[in-house]
Parts: sequence; C-alpha cells; structure tokens
Amino acid sequence: MNWDSAQIAMFIQAALDEDIGAGDLTARAIVPPEARARAKILVRRALVVAGLPLAERIFQALDPGARFEPRFSEGHEAPTGSVLAHIECGTRALVTAERTALNLLSHLCGVATLTREFVRAVSGTKTRIRDTRKTLPLLRQFEKYAVRMGGGENHRMGLYDAMLIKENHIAAAGSVREALRRARAFLPSPGGHRETTAYEAFAPPGPAAWDEAVPIQIEVRNEAELREALAAGADSLLLDNTAPSEAARLVGVARAARPDCVVELSGGVTLENVRAYAAAGADYISVGVLTHSAPAADLSLLVESAARA
Repeated sequence: MNWDSAQIAMFIQAALDEDIGAGDLTARAIVPPEARARAKILVRRALVVAGLPLAERIFQALDPGARFEPRFSEGHEAPTGSVLAHIECGTRALVTAERTALNLLSHLCGVATLTREFVRAVSGTKTRIRDTRKTLPLLRQFEKYAVRMGGGENHRMGLYDAMLIKENHIAAAGSVREALRRARAFLPSPGGHRETTAYEAFAPPGPAAWDEAVPIQIEVRNEAELREALAAGADSLLLDNTAPSEAARLVGVARAARPDCVVELSGGVTLENVRAYAAAGADYISVGVLTHSAPAADLSLLVESAARA
C-alpha cells in the first residue's frame, strides 16, 4: 500500500471536507489557534491493528507538523487497555481530524480483527480465507488491505483484474460451456491486441494488459453445472450456497475429475460453520462479512496534555 499516493491524499481531503465543510465551529470557538496537545489512541477492546498509516496522514493533512507515534505494527494484536498510538499536533487539528481518523481506523481494525478470527477458525487445514467485492464504495483498497493485515487473502480487486462468471453471466450466455468459451475468446492470444473501450480507458489496468494471464473462475450451483464446467476445461470453480456436507461431496467430484482444479466455497459462511466448510477440502473460502459487516473496533482518542504554543 502506497500511503503517500495522490489517490489516498485526495481521499483524505474529501473525507475531511465532508466533515469540516466551511469550518469546525466548535474548535474555532473554543481552541486558540496556537494551542498544541498530546493525545493517545486507546484500545477499549482487543483488536488486530490495521490503518495506522492512514490515521497518521489524516492528522497531518490538517497539521503537516503533526507527530504520530505508533505503538504497534500493522497486523499485530493490541490488547484491551493498550495505547495504539500517541499524537502531538495543533489542538484544533487534533479535535477536528479526530472523528474522521477514528471512524476509518476503527473500521479497518474491525475488518482485520474479524478476518483473524476466521483465519484462526480454519487453522490446521489447507483452506485459506479471502474476501469478496462486497466492500463500501471508495473504501475497497483500505478494506482489502485490512483483510491482509488480518491474515486473509484478497480475491480480485475489481472487475478489471480477473473474470468471475456468475449465474447471471451464465444465463446471458445460455450455458456454462458457452460462458466459458466466450470468456476465453475475449482474451487475446499472446502478442494479440484487443481494442480498449471508452470505460476501460479510465479503469485501473488489468494484469499483463489483459493478456492470457487473466484468471477465469466460474460459479456453479450443483453437480450438473460442476461437471459441465470441468468438461469445458474450467480450472477454477466457485461453489456457491451449498451446505458443508454437499460442498464436501462436490469438492470430491471436482478433485476426482481434475486434481489441480482450484475450488472455492462461498455463501452462508459464518464463524460457527467455517471450520465445517474448510473440512470439505476447498482451497479457498470467500467471506463477504469480512468487509460488509465487520464490527468496528472500540477506540478512543484522549488528550493527555494541552498547552499554548
């Protein structure tokens, strides 16, 4: 993650502008412009750390001289009652940036913490936990970063870097076999060229400029679709919304037909049943709840000392 990228700087500015608007009335009324303060971010409940570099840059956006001192590394576990970071900066900048910084930091730590719970739940198996595209608009790069900090893996970043043929795509194509044929035909042969559409000109680049390295995965709902996909040469399957026992049976069918086929499970996965799904023998379990429903971490920002400059 390039925390100093222009994209992240623009995001931070937009987030602060949303909250500050024409100015922080309370801070301007109460806090002298020259006042400075030292504060701490306190962990109210144990968490996995993710997002401290983002919080640092939020405070520095309002006070370039702000000093941000992390007490934990990203991806490490911080116990209840610990200090996550110390901050020294202008008091106005501190109280004005506080909510934006804590909102994002609490969310990202929450994502990382929940991811760590899922990863631990499948420890000792071959199955790995990864995320989905069920992310909040404009927060995807941060949420997927938090998943990595929690020990999970990322699925595709967007629609541009991998193909996932889902049930509606299959319906549009008419069959599993035809959907796979069209997906393969869309990608150019090595050294070939495909014309870029107007939309794609503004999208992030795909791997190897849309060449044959683009992964193709297909979603199947039952044994008939699974066998059709394998017969059509599919090398990556997503089994969606199957019970653990049925998932185990279908994984066995896939392994018998093609041992090297990548198999992923998704749909209805919880902390209570993820171990049972892992026992089915899939390579991956994708979990939407990691990003769309992770509880926010419980953090507080407390001023330790304040003085006029």
